[in-house]
Amino acid sequence: MNVRKESQAKIIATIGPASRSEDMLIKLAKAGVDIMGIGTSPMDETKRLVEAQGVKFEYQLRDFSKPCKDFFEDIVKVTVEKFGKIDILVNNAGTRHRGESLDYKEEAWDAVMDVNVKSVFFLTQAVAKQFIKQGEGGKVVNVASLLSFIGGFRTPAYAASKSAIASLTKSLSNEWAKLGINVNAIAPGYIETDGTQALRDDPIRNSQILDRIPVGRWGEPDEIGEPIVFLCTPAARYIHGSIISVDGGWMGR
Repeated sequence: MNVRKESQAKIIATIGPASRSEDMLIKLAKAGVDIMGIGTSPMDETKRLVEAQGVKFEYQLRDFSKPCKDFFEDIVKVTVEKFGKIDILVNNAGTRHRGESLDYKEEAWDAVMDVNVKSVFFLTQAVAKQFIKQGEGGKVVNVASLLSFIGGFRTPAYAASKSAIASLTKSLSNEWAKLGINVNAIAPGYIETDGTQALRDDPIRNSQILDRIPVGRWGEPDEIGEPIVFLCTPAARYIHGSIISVDGGWMGR
């Protein structure tokens, strides 16, 4: 499945959980995408794996916990200097803080919202302006969550932030569809990542989760990458404002 046949597509991908991001980036690379990764730690091994697919990979070290207007404009500027243009934005960076709502700290709330919502909006805004400047439209894929639809437990800020991502996806698509910019999201379910290791190691919680998933297993990280690739292809050109659950059927149960 090629993202773009007539020329090599250029992408900004913000980097979230390592195992999930690496598989996602490799899927995009196999689809013919040059990638600018944005994250908080060096990505030399990711660069090796991505470039083995025959595409280019560059990265910028950025801290999304301190977002400001110039910060996002500079990300776009550096990417265009490296690649000449941007065709796709994948917003995958995120953080969470667990705690009882009665004791939840303001600094924890602000930290989650800055990374998961504020950074997503203002980076997307900066990239959309570049799309418009280029005059060719573009693709935005946000990474939402099952907590975009449900409340979860002991993660009030994370649940609120992922609900915000679902609404933001629809809101931006309403404004930008006419400009040729597709804004969509995926909502991953229970995926085998470092962040879910504790749940998988807990026999009771693991059993409860598996009992709810019709396919009967946890998702694999590369199963997140495939729907992202699809949303970046011409085949998805009439899909706007959609949130695709990638959850083994969990939401339908």
